[in-house]
Amino acid sequence: MNVDASMSGLAAHIERGRERRARLAASMGAGVAIVPTAPERVRNRDTHYAYRFDSYFYYLTGFTEPDAVLVIVAGDPAKHILFCRDKDPEREIWDGFRYGPPAAREAFGFDEAYPVSELDTRLPDLIANQPALYCMVGAERDWDARVVDWLNRVRAQARGGVAAPTELKEVRALLDEMRLIKDATELATMRQAARISAQAHRRAMRSTRPGLFEYQIEAELTHEFMRHGARAPAYTPIVAGGANACVLHYIANDAPLRDGDLLLIDAAGELDGYAADITRTFPVGAGFSAAQKDVYELVLAAQAAAIGAVRPGAGWNDPHDCAVRVLAQGMIDLGLLAGSVDAAIESGEFRKFYMHRTGHWLGLDVHDAGEYKRGGDWRKLEPGMVLTVEPGCYVRAGDGVPAALAGIGVRIEDDVLVTADGNEVLTADAPKQLAEIEDLRRAACGA
Repeated sequence: MNVDASMSGLAAHIERGRERRARLAASMGAGVAIVPTAPERVRNRDTHYAYRFDSYFYYLTGFTEPDAVLVIVAGDPAKHILFCRDKDPEREIWDGFRYGPPAAREAFGFDEAYPVSELDTRLPDLIANQPALYCMVGAERDWDARVVDWLNRVRAQARGGVAAPTELKEVRALLDEMRLIKDATELATMRQAARISAQAHRRAMRSTRPGLFEYQIEAELTHEFMRHGARAPAYTPIVAGGANACVLHYIANDAPLRDGDLLLIDAAGELDGYAADITRTFPVGAGFSAAQKDVYELVLAAQAAAIGAVRPGAGWNDPHDCAVRVLAQGMIDLGLLAGSVDAAIESGEFRKFYMHRTGHWLGLDVHDAGEYKRGGDWRKLEPGMVLTVEPGCYVRAGDGVPAALAGIGVRIEDDVLVTADGNEVLTADAPKQLAEIEDLRRAACGA
């Protein structure tokens, strides 16, 4: 491991955490913000799922241990306080290193740090005589109950002249706006996550053979993620052969792959907390059939139109509208729909074969923080925003569906950064042009 690079990365996390906490405190004006990390989750009996921190907490701290809480007291100067686990030599033998409050305060740049066991004792004093309490309302029922308890303990001191906060505000509303615009360091991480994930899709295209099972291709993806440092998928991979591709959130990944079918893969890695999100569709055999090629080229054209609409000042929904118009016309041309494009869109008939939105925000969460509308209107795209563009066409067998098209499901998804003069496709290394895919598949199948 490159120790210098590792230490440099930690230093960058610390500095960004300080700056973000200062921005949050400034946007609050006055009051106290409380941001806990995610709890550990039991998988079964006494075995836990692999731990993953809360994205908001990590965004503000860079601290990855469980059982931790950030408290920010706005003011001049603001005060940043961490509550975390104590050092425990015995538990560290079993579970690994813990910073402990003194070392965490020093390493991560907090003003104060205390054992998390003291949280319930110290919080009432911290929120007393503050005008507002910013927290994650409704995120965890047990956490909401603790917040109410702290407030009630302060209210019980009213006769002594102590006032409880009179406003309870959603801290995520402030943090969502901060997280929506990525800084240069975030974008560098996301570009690397995208490169790793694109390599994994190339590996899948080279590894797929008729007769393998979907989960064997999932294993190839996971291997490629991990060997490049993306220690986990950003979400549960979808590896869907044949008609399974018409199930939008198919995750069984246990069916055999058949020559003549398509394979839809929606999978990407998470690197340093940041997600990529890529979908590619390609033949299990050496090439596309004529009907598969027709559907694929339709979706590819819809995606090109949608990506072309990603630019500063465009409305969030513009890429979706562009994709829908191309898809609706294509569905008519393929004999899936009748009538005019405008009628198919106005009636919603196109949703029989394209029933989801064309994208979402991307960042620390695969469906990342940020509102899509402001004041009832679709928000405008700005440089630094990252979104997915993922049109599809899913032709389930049914009355009126041409037999050659039945069971074909295609989705093509890329991660797109809004730049000052247009956009940048972060996942462009993942093959999606027909000729390149068929070249890869012919080579893989020895054709």
